Amino acid sequence: MNLIEKLGLKALHQLDPETAHGLSIKALKMGLVATPGPVTSSRLKTTLAGMELPNPVGLAAGFDKNAEALAPLAQSGFGFIEVGAATPHPQPGNPRPRLFRLTEDAAAINRFGFNNQGMEQIAQRLSQRPRDAVIGLNLGANKDSDDRASDFARVLQHCGAHLDFATVNVSSPNTEKLRDLQGKAALTALLNGVIDTRNALNRKIPVFLKIAPDLTIDELRDIAAVAGETGIDAVITTNTTLSRDGLQSVHKGEAGGLSGAPLFEKSTWVLAQLSQLLDGQIPLIGVGGISTAEQAYAKICAGASAVQLYTALVYQGLSLAGEIARGLDDLLARDGFDTVAQAVGSKRDDWL
Repeated sequence: MNLIEKLGLKALHQLDPETAHGLSIKALKMGLVATPGPVTSSRLKTTLAGMELPNPVGLAAGFDKNAEALAPLAQSGFGFIEVGAATPHPQPGNPRPRLFRLTEDAAAINRFGFNNQGMEQIAQRLSQRPRDAVIGLNLGANKDSDDRASDFARVLQHCGAHLDFATVNVSSPNTEKLRDLQGKAALTALLNGVIDTRNALNRKIPVFLKIAPDLTIDELRDIAAVAGETGIDAVITTNTTLSRDGLQSVHKGEAGGLSGAPLFEKSTWVLAQLSQLLDGQIPLIGVGGISTAEQAYAKICAGASAVQLYTALVYQGLSLAGEIARGLDDLLARDGFDTVAQAVGSKRDDWL
């Protein structure tokens, strides 16, 4: 992080978190944020669900909800970008305040509730996306929908032509009863509908499933079974948690999903468990608490083929993406790995 980025972050942290986030998106769109371009090497290049990535470090959904900053984000050092979540109809989300910095914990709590401008506007922006980037969309459901399961397929059908991958998000804790769709029967029906929609697209893109960290081992067994039966292409582990264990911040009691440093161990445990259950049949994307190259590497060694981050950017700036990718290259070389794939799951037993 350079001095300008440090000063910018300090200024943003004087503002309400959601206002600060909006300003960061505007700064990106105006070209006020330095972007290093693609970060890659022969060691970092990898394949995820058939997609060729310059590096395995991705931007998690939620940072660019409405696909407004695709071009600058594509030059920010990430190997792939996920935007959204998008719902069929625009919705305002939950009342503000709904985003809280937990500075003492290097964490955040949000209860946005799938606030977004809807699939029409998001698809329009995606249609003008940079073609040399790997870009996916997080699919969501409207809060007032009569058939939430079908909402995911509707968004995919509308936006799919402009995507490299799509993620079914049934793990946000901020839309009432959404996580109920993680149950085996409901999840199977939902995913089958999405897969059928994907198969009808002119170009069959990978479909991912994003799960919660607050799952028991029996629930993870069900997730693994459903993943195999439905033919999804990867599982993102994990979304935010409802746990508040060990927090220090004054905002620790706020309702919503917790992300950032406190999530690292819980999400990595889920990752390792699911890696063992799937036994390499379906790739995993590790998310939750990553703020260093060492943590990204730990996720890969626990079973992730790629990783994503978001909350750490609030505290360390956008340059963190490139820093983690370059650090990951060094760690792979240190341990004698010629590719990312060689390291995947190499230390999984440490987490079981």
